[in-house]
Amino acid sequence: MYRIIQGIGPKRSLQFVKKAARSLTTFRDHFPKNDDFSNRHIGPTEEEAYQMIKYLGLKDIDELTNRTIPDNIKLTRPLNLEEQLDEPELISRLMKIAENNKVWRSYMGMGYYNTHVPNTILRNMFENPGWTTQYTPYQPEISQGRLEGLINYQTLVCDMTKMEIGNASLLDESTAAAEAVALCHRQTKRNKFIIDSKCHPQTIAVCLTRSLPLGIDIDIVDRDKMIFDKKVAGFLLQYPDTEGTVHDMQNLVEEAHKHQCLAVCATDLLALTALKPPGEYDFDIALGSTQRFGVPLGYGGPHAAFFAVKDKFKRLMPGRMVGVSRDSNGKDCYRLALQTREQHIRRNKATSNICTAQALLANMSAMYAVYHGPKGLKHIGTRVHKATCVLAAGLRKTGHVIENEHFFDTLHIRPVYTPSEIMIKANQKKINLRYFENGNIGVSLDETIEDEDVRDLLWIFGCEIPLEDLIKEEENLTEKLKHSRTSSFLEHEVFNKYQSETEIVRYMKILENKDLSLVHSMIPLGSCTMKLNSTTEMMPSSWPALSSIHPFAPIEQAQGYLQLFLDFEKDLCEITGYDKISFQPNSGAQGEYAGLRTIKAYLDDNDQKHRVVCLIPESAHGTNPASAKMAGMDVIDIKVNKQGGVDMLDLKNKAEEWSDKLAALMITYPSTNGVFDKEIREICDLIHHLGGQVYLDGANMNAQVGLCRPGDYGSDVSHLNLHKTFCIPHGGGGPGMGPIGVKAHLAPYLPTHPIVRPAGARHQSFGTVSAAPYGSSAILPISYAYIKLMGPKGLKRATQMAIINANYMAKRLSKHYKILFTNNEGFCAHEFIIDCRNFKTSTKIVATDIAKRLQDYGFHAPTMSWPVSDCLMIEPTESESKSELDRYCDALISIRKEIDMIAEGKLDLHDNPLKRSPHTIQDVTASEWNRAYSREMAAFPAEFVNPTSKFWPPVGRIDDIYGDSHFQCRCPPVTTYKSAYLD
Repeated sequence: MYRIIQGIGPKRSLQFVKKAARSLTTFRDHFPKNDDFSNRHIGPTEEEAYQMIKYLGLKDIDELTNRTIPDNIKLTRPLNLEEQLDEPELISRLMKIAENNKVWRSYMGMGYYNTHVPNTILRNMFENPGWTTQYTPYQPEISQGRLEGLINYQTLVCDMTKMEIGNASLLDESTAAAEAVALCHRQTKRNKFIIDSKCHPQTIAVCLTRSLPLGIDIDIVDRDKMIFDKKVAGFLLQYPDTEGTVHDMQNLVEEAHKHQCLAVCATDLLALTALKPPGEYDFDIALGSTQRFGVPLGYGGPHAAFFAVKDKFKRLMPGRMVGVSRDSNGKDCYRLALQTREQHIRRNKATSNICTAQALLANMSAMYAVYHGPKGLKHIGTRVHKATCVLAAGLRKTGHVIENEHFFDTLHIRPVYTPSEIMIKANQKKINLRYFENGNIGVSLDETIEDEDVRDLLWIFGCEIPLEDLIKEEENLTEKLKHSRTSSFLEHEVFNKYQSETEIVRYMKILENKDLSLVHSMIPLGSCTMKLNSTTEMMPSSWPALSSIHPFAPIEQAQGYLQLFLDFEKDLCEITGYDKISFQPNSGAQGEYAGLRTIKAYLDDNDQKHRVVCLIPESAHGTNPASAKMAGMDVIDIKVNKQGGVDMLDLKNKAEEWSDKLAALMITYPSTNGVFDKEIREICDLIHHLGGQVYLDGANMNAQVGLCRPGDYGSDVSHLNLHKTFCIPHGGGGPGMGPIGVKAHLAPYLPTHPIVRPAGARHQSFGTVSAAPYGSSAILPISYAYIKLMGPKGLKRATQMAIINANYMAKRLSKHYKILFTNNEGFCAHEFIIDCRNFKTSTKIVATDIAKRLQDYGFHAPTMSWPVSDCLMIEPTESESKSELDRYCDALISIRKEIDMIAEGKLDLHDNPLKRSPHTIQDVTASEWNRAYSREMAAFPAEFVNPTSKFWPPVGRIDDIYGDSHFQCRCPPVTTYKSAYLD
């Protein structure tokens, strides 16, 4: 037994010491707390688990484990982790860790700003499980709330930038810039790209990293030295630039277009309340971060990046786009549009490997714009600019030189004092400034600026002129702003009617009520792991000590975060069997890319540059081949056998055929078909024997924790979906985190960062994958808390219960549906696939019909038509109770009976409750009912569908074809817009 001992002082360390002998018993030993968090996280009680085990014909939980997981990979010892903490202890621990951070006022800029998060948005959205626990809106009929929020976001972006098409967010500004480089390359088929030297340094670093394997040559030059020709795909400018200067970009854009080069602008939405927008300069692409629109700094994230293009480039857009369509009753509604661009369909031919967006944060920024409206945003922008002008006036009068004559919120200062003199005074005021290598200083102001902040900044630079006098001298400050905006923005009704708190709270609640989330019922999406996101785990992310730190603040100010990272890394290494973790990848797709680039850097450094082939099973998630292609690898597909695992004969043949060029095998374990390959150790040995590395996709890690470890049975690298296995909520399509674990020989090649070098990063690093050194740091405490609350026993039990729940459901449903894959013992892993293909011939029913019909029962559909077309993949997780599992099974069994009724002619082939699902409250309460089945069958098809608690789909079945053929990614015109109160 062990307990945790906190060290003393700012660099306290975590140590494990043996408990005292039993003779020194404590009150807690005699009276243990009745607060085992694992019992709250895990849905079934011990009695329910026993009932399910007996139903499966087994004697105990260990027998199921033994008959599911291959003997030669089982972990034969307990995880060497600290014993579980209870919830108060965990909160106390994290508070002490957070106290080691120092929250200074940061005016460093570089794309990150202090912001006031409206409390009503913080409480009613960011801290609300009704907003945080939905999945990506692949079932749009029960996702209309967040889809409307994302349409608002896209409208915000298009209005502010004056671009035609915007997407629903990307991961961060730097990766958005890298996506823009790739888009220009795809569009022009040219291999040279120019980046302005005055772009943010982290953006340049990510673009360089991403461009190398794609064969794109990056030239970093000053904007006035750019030369365009037929070899140049495009150029990227920062507006205002990283030093704060606002340039007239018209001539540069026109010169680029003369040579058919694309023009890309990285910009700032608050600046665009005052500055001429990129669309009016004729830029082809605009991108940036919406962090300063009401999202905390969070030591780097999560934040939503925006990406907007001219209409003609919409099918080259990375990421998700929300579009307007219509439902079966002709009502306007929303859906994900133009999905054929995306990785889950086009695989290695996709426009990007992007899978996770930043939906929750995009919705927060959109709601921030709704909250303030165009007048409020204009006022905030003007106030920030005026404060910057006052500061500039005081500095000039003190003898300092303001290098950028035209600015919005950032000053580039050549001081009369030395940087060290200024730093000493800044440190006395606990203020962070940006210090350039040439001795200049950068100061970026934001909406939180107050009189005392300006006075402190003036004092730091030695200005003794009273602030009041400077303000009087600069009364007409806005007249000095060059390249000012003359066009209007955010004229749509949604941005002009919810400014009172009463109105916006109701609007947020109306949107929330349109979405089915985990607060309503289970969401058993296969390969998505929609488990409990507990309140205690979520609480720390909004603490100021964790949410208010600039990602480039001096490392001494982030000692609490570093302590958390080190302890969390130690735990993840123990859980996975790896030796080192990088937290920089801020999504699973980013983790895949980072892991493959780490492998390639290792091979290149060992004179194996010719190794470029990546073997990937046909059943792999679409991000796998897309990531491999982005990493500069050639993808070779491997067949799948009848048990859902890798076809060993095909793997051996192709591995040997490509042995000279073999770089890696990319495999998901358990397989995406829901089984543990019994040959996994042999598979890893084969790849290593032929000189390759093994990338094990961690998407299904929820079936392994405490039972087996990838690093033990042969994997070299994995990404871990913290938003799956380790309880970060999905947020309706983001945020996510995809840190990668590696064996020791790959550790020197992990990601680095140009500004803050991550702990342990070395010069052999392949480069930078995210804007912030530790990715979305502010949500890492969620996963850290989960591990600490569960402890080693709880984590193992959670994994076992996930497998029990899946097998229990599979057996119940096997009497009504064909279960597509099981192992030789007849068992699945933590998920399983039901075959719906045999219904089509006799009844015209397909998986989509079953998915939509489940909405009438109050449930979200399983994963649809993946990894097998026209099938459903179910992953119940450990968090759902037996009664909930039974309700879901009962719903599917009832639907199966409805299918039989169609086959028997008791229900019409076309006019039946499956084909016409889902049914809205408007449908079943209409004065006329002309359908060939009853209203009761439509709306209350089972006893557990309770009229007092039923979740009603807000719209009928959505027309996908109409939505793509009449693509519209902005709010419907005001003349046709219906108030949310009328829905």
